[in-house]
Amino acid sequence: MDASAWRIEGDFGLESLRLAAVEVPDPGPGEVLVRIRAVALNYRDLMMVEGRYDPRQPLPLVPCSDAAGEVVAVGAGVTELAPGDVVLPAFAQDWIAGEPTRSRLRSTLGGPLPGTLTTHRVFPVPSLVRAPTHLEPHQAATLPCAALTAWSALALDGDVGPGDTILTLGTGGVSVFALLLGRLLGARVLVTSSSDDKLERAAELGAAHGINYRADPEWGKTARRLAGGDGVDHVVEVGGAETLSQSLRAVRTGGTISLIGVLSAARAPLSVVPILMRRIRLQGILVGHRDGLESLVRAVEAHQLHPVVDRVFPFDEAPEAFRHLRSGRHFGKVVIRIG
Repeated sequence: MDASAWRIEGDFGLESLRLAAVEVPDPGPGEVLVRIRAVALNYRDLMMVEGRYDPRQPLPLVPCSDAAGEVVAVGAGVTELAPGDVVLPAFAQDWIAGEPTRSRLRSTLGGPLPGTLTTHRVFPVPSLVRAPTHLEPHQAATLPCAALTAWSALALDGDVGPGDTILTLGTGGVSVFALLLGRLLGARVLVTSSSDDKLERAAELGAAHGINYRADPEWGKTARRLAGGDGVDHVVEVGGAETLSQSLRAVRTGGTISLIGVLSAARAPLSVVPILMRRIRLQGILVGHRDGLESLVRAVEAHQLHPVVDRVFPFDEAPEAFRHLRSGRHFGKVVIRIG
């Protein structure tokens, strides 16, 4: 059986991504061999390839964390899965349920563990979840990281429900999933973008209002007004330090801001007074656990939800897929199809 993998070799950077032949591993006891059918890209993957996420990460490294694939062989003692089953791997392989720990968060795919941008990979059975039956692999591959991040923020940690108003920043993978899942939970969703075209697409997906943050630098105040004057119940904050001050203006007293990304910056001056005086909850979100992924899959399947896929690249054009992600032109997820 032929196998190949993209690896960061020698040094960080897209120019250091190399496609190499690799051996097909044999599954051990309690493991299965999965033929990867699709890989969805996340901004973390790009940062890892470029050396901005963890410059001390040992190389070579197979990048990427999201995937959907087909079980092709099972190890001794495996009865839960069989060849032909389509599965999704959990981002943190050892974080099955409960609270995160340092060791559990050291088991993440695509760094420090080898990732999913490969034709074949062995996974321990407890780290896998069956994919929704109504989705193709290139759609299902978007769920383990971006969708679970939004699900953790809104449903598992945020307790968002009918009648709530949420604000999601931008139209990348996590933000579009926050729109879709927020609507699924019965919430009213506000969306920001620098593109009016993207805001129109968000409206087609059910966004109640769109705010062009480039045309409206005080978009936090605008979101507050659109939420009825008191502010939104929940902000899905993917921008980072430079957008947090506006998110604090947007959120209501007693509301929640889920801190997810650092697309704008990781550091910036910030007054903590509004957080204290208005009892705002700041919740860091790092994807989620395997049981959370299973609950997400159940919700996606029950509501027949379809992820928004911006573009699908073939396996041999993986570097170009990363460049498309880096350009910021995408709406939803960028996916690499294998085979």
